[in-house]
Amino acid sequence: MSTSALTRVPASLLVAVGLAAGFGIAQGTGVRALGGAVFAVCGVGAAWIAARRRGPAVTAGLAALYVGAFVLAHVLALGAGLPAWFAVSLVTVAAAGVTFGVVDRSREPVRAR
Repeated sequence: MSTSALTRVPASLLVAVGLAAGFGIAQGTGVRALGGAVFAVCGVGAAWIAARRRGPAVTAGLAALYVGAFVLAHVLALGAGLPAWFAVSLVTVAAAGVTFGVVDRSREPVRAR
């Protein structure tokens, strides 16, 4: 995949896949490291895209959001007693939504008709 093709991939998609598929793979296989690898690879990919589109400061903030969402899913599931998939779904929607708004949404001005 070329660099230009990779930059057309929405960073928010990688965030969603990293959180949801990472959890699903870890739970389905019983190998937490495999789910962690998916989480890490998707996070690095999303960070690379964010850095190219919005710069290092935004990327650092989104990286903190991504890792924070991972931690919050654990807190909601283990600490608050929510079902695991529900907790993962909540944080995935939130993190992917913020990433979409900050990185993926077009910054083109809307022209009046």
